[in-house]
Amino acid sequence: MARRASLFTQADVERAVKAARNAGMEVGALEITKDGTIRVIVGALMAESLTATTPLDEWKAKRDARATKGT
Repeated sequence: MARRASLFTQADVERAVKAARNAGMEVGALEITKDGTIRVIVGALMAESLTATTPLDEWKAKRDARATKGT
């Protein structure tokens, strides 16, 4: 009984992971289906690309800007 050819290669997986990382995503997991489809499950955006601010963060930024402006 002969083995059938693989539907994906290690290089395919590496390319998918590299593309996700270059897009600023943190790879959480990979899913490879029987038909060879590679899905990259994103864990979260990388910390340096997050720009979410809370009202407290905005207040602190204004406070710090005023404090350094006076010196």
